[in-house]
Amino acid sequence: MFRTPVHVRDAGPDDIDSLLEVWAARGSERVPASPVRTDALSSVARIAADPDQRILVAVVDEQVAGAVHLVRAPVSPVHSDSAVYVLHLQVADGFRRHGVGRSFMEAAVSWAEEKDSSHVVAAASAGSRDANRFMARLGLGPTAMVRAASVASLRAKLPLEPPAVARVGTRGTSHRTVGQVIVQRRSLRRARDRTS
Repeated sequence: MFRTPVHVRDAGPDDIDSLLEVWAARGSERVPASPVRTDALSSVARIAADPDQRILVAVVDEQVAGAVHLVRAPVSPVHSDSAVYVLHLQVADGFRRHGVGRSFMEAAVSWAEEKDSSHVVAAASAGSRDANRFMARLGLGPTAMVRAASVASLRAKLPLEPPAVARVGTRGTSHRTVGQVIVQRRSLRRARDRTS
């Protein structure tokens, strides 16, 4: 069977519209709305300048057939070994089963070898049977279930006052919790009402 060759290369500013189109087709309600073009341009430029990140595009017959984000990071916070994380791998409709995903994985493995990384970790949508089967055929086993939610929806389900360990601030400064701020505002409001 004859296949058109897949060419994988680093994404550049000229690929912004194609990247937005490919990644907008993810089809998940849990993903935020599509970024504006200027945000995407600055993100691609920032990632291109980072030696531990890459955005790759696959080109077939001069069309962008997919995109992937590669990140080199430690295997865990306590390990010195690094891994290449394959994130947001998306193949455009009409280009599936043409070797695009395999070409991205080959590029990830080559980059891992180049960067002396010991592992490749790939994320696939839990609901995508095809993507999970593809990863399994390549020998990638499940290691975690990644879940996502907006900050607002999580805040609605968590206590109003976070535990002391979760409070954000700099050492040596006083930490005020949400509850303390509310109490102070109520006191100020009562004092103001009494003087009026």
